[in-house]
Amino acid sequence: MAGWLENGAGLTGPLRLIYPELALAFTLLVTVLHFRGLRRTRGELAAVRLYFVSFFALALAAPLLIAALTAPDLRAALAGWGWTFGRAGRGLALTAVGLPLAVLSGFIGSRDPEMRKTYPFAKGACAGVRTFVGYELSYILLYYVSWESVFRGVLFLPLVPVLGLIPALAVQTTVSTLLHIGHPDTEVFAAAAAGVVFGLVAWATGSFLYPLVLHAATGVATDTFLFLRRDRRGT
Repeated sequence: MAGWLENGAGLTGPLRLIYPELALAFTLLVTVLHFRGLRRTRGELAAVRLYFVSFFALALAAPLLIAALTAPDLRAALAGWGWTFGRAGRGLALTAVGLPLAVLSGFIGSRDPEMRKTYPFAKGACAGVRTFVGYELSYILLYYVSWESVFRGVLFLPLVPVLGLIPALAVQTTVSTLLHIGHPDTEVFAAAAAGVVFGLVAWATGSFLYPLVLHAATGVATDTFLFLRRDRRGT
């Protein structure tokens, strides 16, 4: 298996360095750099913002830097990892179908008491409209873009020609689900299902951009419904 992965046509030079970097990144992000731990030494909102920045630096910026330094053809490498509009017609159609479901999922999640305890990650984001909008923008740009680039990009699309569709789906779904440990049980199960669905969308379109829109829409909708409910209740 190790030799198969080493020589697989889908694994270019940068990925052989990026995968170990991601192993270290995920270890740090679920331990010393997780917002739950960071809250011990700073305010909740500052802790979550630092977590978003750390996620961006370790899961997106570092892999891109490695690729820039080592890839013989950076543009081709990025396209192979989903940094492309891919099959845009199919992607837009899937996004149009999926967006209402994403918002509905956010609405349903916002009514779960356990989800209300978890989201937004920083309850201080609900202090006002300006704070909330800034928080959600950082959530999308720093966290969701990094998440989809890793899980539907680097840890999935290049593995499909090497392992096959189902094993590649299993790899990214398993890792992304494990990173939800500590969240409500319903969300952990939903993360497993979403890993498969979003992975299939990325595979069908050749891009992680369409799963990014659907994933971010679900999370932002959840936060928004919770913000509106807190604002209405004055809490």
